[in-house]
Amino acid sequence: MTEKKNSSLAVFIPVMLCFFTMGFVDLVGIASNYVQKDLGLADSQANIMPSLVFFWFLLFSVPTGMLMNKIGRKKTVLLSIIVTVLSLVLPLFGESYALMLIAFSLLGIGNALMQTSLNPLVSNIVSGDKLASTLTFGQFIKAIASFLAPYIAMWGATQVLPSFGLGWRVLFPIYAIIGVLAILALGFTHIEEAPAGKPASFTGAFKLLGKPFILLCFLGIMCHVGIDVGTNTTAPKILMERLAFTLDEAAFATSLYFIFRTIGCFSGSFILRKVSARTFAIISVAMIVCAMILLFLGHASWALYAGIALVGFGNSNIFSICFSQALLFDPEHENEISGLMIMGLFGGTIFPLCMGFMSDLWGTIGAVAVMTVGALYLVFYCYKMK
Repeated sequence: MTEKKNSSLAVFIPVMLCFFTMGFVDLVGIASNYVQKDLGLADSQANIMPSLVFFWFLLFSVPTGMLMNKIGRKKTVLLSIIVTVLSLVLPLFGESYALMLIAFSLLGIGNALMQTSLNPLVSNIVSGDKLASTLTFGQFIKAIASFLAPYIAMWGATQVLPSFGLGWRVLFPIYAIIGVLAILALGFTHIEEAPAGKPASFTGAFKLLGKPFILLCFLGIMCHVGIDVGTNTTAPKILMERLAFTLDEAAFATSLYFIFRTIGCFSGSFILRKVSARTFAIISVAMIVCAMILLFLGHASWALYAGIALVGFGNSNIFSICFSQALLFDPEHENEISGLMIMGLFGGTIFPLCMGFMSDLWGTIGAVAVMTVGALYLVFYCYKMK
C-alpha cells in the first residue's frame, strides 16, 4: 500500500486543511438565520436554504464517484474547493434571496464533490484499521470551521468598522481566502493514489443498497446529517422562542453545538482506537436521545444548553462510524460506496424542510419531533450493528 509514502506531515496537513474547508458548508445554519432576519422570511422559507445545500448531494454524489475513477481523487478534491470558493464570493455582490439561493446551491455542489472524494483520499494516507479514527480527526478539523462561523458572523454583525461594511457577510471573504490557501496547499502536494478499481456506475452503486448492512449505513448517515443540520438551524430559534433571546444572543447556540461536536470528534479520534465502533455508537446515540428529551421539555437555559451540547457530542462520530464501516465492508467498491454514503447527506434536505413546516405549525417542538425520528432510527442502527 502507499501508506509509507503518504503518511508524512507534508501530506497530512494539506489534507486536514481540506477538511477545514469542508466545514464551510455548516455556515448555512447561522447564515440562514441572518438572511431570515434581514428579509423577513417564514421558517419554511428560511429552511429552504440549508435544504438546498444538501439537495445537491442527491444528484452529484454518485457521479462524483465516477469522476474520481477518471481524474483521480486529488483532482476531484481540488475541483470541489474551487466551486466552494466561488460560492463564497457570490454573496459579496448582493444579499437578495435569489442570490443567496444560488450561492448556497454552489456551496452544496462543492461540498458534495468534496465529501465524496476527500474521505476516500484519506484511505491512500492511512491503513484500514486507522481509517475510522483518522476520518474522525478530519471531522474534528471540519468542526473547527463550523463553530467559528457563528462567531465570525456575530463579530461582523456587531462590529461595523472591522467588517468593512459587510456586516455578518464578512464570513464569506474570510472563508474564501482560506479556501484559496487549501487549493494551493493540496495542489503542490504529491499523493500516490491506489489504482482505480472497477469503474463506478449508477446501477452498481444503487445495487449496493441491496446489501442490508450498506443500506443501514446509508440511512444512518441520512439521520446523522438531518440531526446535524437541524440542530445547526433550529438551536438559535429554540433559545429565541423559549428564552426571548435576540438573534445575536441566540447565535451562541450554534457555536455551542459545534464546540461540543469538535470536542466529540477530537476525543473520538482517540477513543475509536481503543473502543469498538458499536460500543462507541451506542454511547453516542444515548447522548442524542437524552438531548432530544431536554430539547422537548426544557425551558430553563441550563436544560437547553445541556441538550444542545449533548447532541453536539453524541452526533459528532456517527458519520465516521457509518462511513468507515461501509468502506471496510466492501473495499472493492470504495468509490461507489463513497458516492452512495455521501448521497445519504441528502438527509440534510429532507429534515430541514420537514422541520420548517412542523415549526410553522407547532413551533420549535415540531422541529425537535422531526429530529427525534432520526434519533430513534440510530437506536435501531446500533441494535443491528455487529
